[in-house]
Amino acid sequence: MIDPKIVQDVISSSDNHIVDIISDYVKLTRRGANYIGRCPFHNEKTGSFTVSPTRGIFKCFGCGKAGNALTFVQEHDHLTFVEGIKLLGEKVGIRVEEQELTPEMKQAQSQREGLIAATEFAKQQFIDSLWNSDEGRTIGLPYFRERGFRDDIIRKFELGYSPEQKDWLT
Repeated sequence: MIDPKIVQDVISSSDNHIVDIISDYVKLTRRGANYIGRCPFHNEKTGSFTVSPTRGIFKCFGCGKAGNALTFVQEHDHLTFVEGIKLLGEKVGIRVEEQELTPEMKQAQSQREGLIAATEFAKQQFIDSLWNSDEGRTIGLPYFRERGFRDDIIRKFELGYSPEQKDWLT
């Protein structure tokens, strides 16, 4: 685990130096307040890749990729979040060290992961109840459709149905 303050310092500092960081990958030319170059994420003949040093962001108007210095190095070098933070830390001169998790931190992380798994399980049960139970199909779906929800929207937002039975989920 990396100290959140160090993560924030690395991100802030790298966004302030975004032109220098991206210049390691892309030839940039100054155009007004911004810099422009050819996008490294897709094949193009003219530069549609813009870097804004005042905002600390990049945007390609050809392929739509956008973000800050961290998202750039993650995307370009296919890095995880932690790997990206470490790389940017080296580039901006901030030492990034991972801390060993204490037993309390491990327990809290395990508990959080358990709660996430339980919530995901409950969500799937409600969705299944809406689409695959008689009660869900005769009460839940008509209710959503009366309110103007299309089936694709119901699926996209993972809406579900809770049967009348009080202890159904348990």
